[in-house]
Formats: sequence, C-alpha cells, structure tokens
Amino acid sequence: MAARVAIWVACVLVMVATCQGRLRVGYYHRKCPPAEYVVRDVVGKAVRQNPGVGAGIVRMFFHDCFVQGCDASVLLDPTPANPQPEKLGPPNFPSLRGFEVIDAAKSAVEKVCPGVVSCADIIAFAARDASFFLSGHRIRYKIPAGRFDGRVSLANETLAFLPPPFFNLTQLVGSFQAKGLDVDDLVVLSGAHTIGRSHCSSFTDRLSPPSDMNPALATVLRAKCPANPNFTNDPTVVQDVVTPDAMDNQYYKNVLAKNVLFDSDAALLSSPPTAAKVAAFARGKWERSFARAMVKLGGIEVKTAANGEIRRMCRIVN
Repeated sequence: MAARVAIWVACVLVMVATCQGRLRVGYYHRKCPPAEYVVRDVVGKAVRQNPGVGAGIVRMFFHDCFVQGCDASVLLDPTPANPQPEKLGPPNFPSLRGFEVIDAAKSAVEKVCPGVVSCADIIAFAARDASFFLSGHRIRYKIPAGRFDGRVSLANETLAFLPPPFFNLTQLVGSFQAKGLDVDDLVVLSGAHTIGRSHCSSFTDRLSPPSDMNPALATVLRAKCPANPNFTNDPTVVQDVVTPDAMDNQYYKNVLAKNVLFDSDAALLSSPPTAAKVAAFARGKWERSFARAMVKLGGIEVKTAANGEIRRMCRIVN
C-alpha cells in the first residue's frame, strides 16, 4: 500500500512539473510578438490614472491562481447555466477590481492577434506590469506564458481555497502548501498588502481590546469604520497608511510596528522563522523575492489545450 501511495505521489509531481514545463518565457514571440507590449501599455495607462486599479490586478492574479489554477476563471460572468461564478464569491465581490483593464488589454491584443493570447496569460502579464509601475520600476521580471483559459468557475470554491484575513499562521501555511507554495512564498506574497484597500468588515474585530493592533491605528480606524459593518455600510481604508500607492517593503515595517489590518498579517510574527523573514524584508531586498514568488504563483495548476481554451472574450467561455 505504501509503495502504491509513493508511486501515485511521484506521478502527481511529474504531472505538475510537466504542466508547468509547458509555460515558457517568450511564448508569444512568434505567435503574437506585440502581445506583452500591448498589455503593458494598457496597464500602464490604467495605473497612472488610478493606482488602486493596479493593486486590484495584483490581487486578481492571486485570487485567480488559488481557485482552479491560473486560468482566468475569476473573469467569467454569471450565466443562466452558472449564476454563481468565482467573481461573485465573498472574497471577490464586491471588492475585486480591475476587470475593465483586463477587458481593454484583451480587446487590444485581439485586434493585432485574434484568437491567440489567453485571458489567463493576460492576467499574468497585467499583474507583472502593475507591480512594475506601482514599485517605481523596481519589481521587474519575465513571466513564462502558455496558459489556457478554464471553463469552470464556482463561487463556493473561493471560500474553500482563498485564505481569509482571520487565518492564523498554521492555517495560512496549510493554504499555501495546498497550492505548492511554501512558507517563504507566504511571507513574500503577503507583502502585496503594501498596496490596495480593505473593507472594514475584514478587520473590525481587531479594533477593540484585547488586540495586538497598535492602539493609535485602532483609534484612527474606529473613526472610519462602523462598529458593525454590513453590505450597505462597509467603507474601505488603505492597507498601508504610510505609502498606500507604492509597492515597497513598508508592509514589513508595518507588521513589526503592529500597524497592519488583518490577523493574517499579524500572524507572521507568531513564529521565529517568519518573524525573522519579516525583519529581513523590513530592511530591504523584498522586490526581487516578490518577483520570484509571482513567477512561482503563476505556475499553479495551469490548463492546457486538453482542458482549456483560448477565449475570444474573457468574460464568457467560447
């Protein structure tokens, strides 16, 4: 029995490696040479107009990859056959944003190379480009491409796979390990909370004692958030009060100072190894690690021609 289990695990690992091996840098150099430049142009204009939309795109990439893999399933609109796709799952609706930028990038790419570039690759390119612009060009990396778009999108899977803001460290590690990511990836990718906004409902339980949140920050947040947020009264606040529109290592300084919103942020200090990584990134050199982690994130459960497609429009299956 043990031998059969070992063989099965080995086969799964081979399949994962083979699946990720189909991705490669420069995948569109011959198929559609302008593809990555077109996406970067669209994303750059959008981020310059509204940095918040760039934060939304980075978050969208994470949310897409953790549910059904990096397959653009998060983009699918509700239909009579599937009235509850991922984008309507509680972690995504109504807070996830940037869909219109992906639509614009897809439309621009379709004009030069119809039917060639997947929506999944466009999200991956857009997240990379948003990171590039929001970091003042410090985050730069080449990301392999060749993903196909998925046809399955279920709102209830968002709760099953996306780690919520109240997770402790053990739960966070388990959530990341289920997707082939390790503790280092967890600490590095958490740094994306240096940008973007959060609804008050995600952290109001931390605003009253006993809480390890900095009392000064809690006081500020209590003035901005209702005591009992609900769907019609749930304001948003910036996640990083120091540099809210910049992708930098300020998040790690905020973690050390207990100036973070979520239990999942504070949890990084609950073990010596993760606390040491937080301290190291607070001193610098986070951007290069983030770039590597984003490439690794982009290899989760990618679809192939056998179980995917190249959508003509990102919001509906062909």
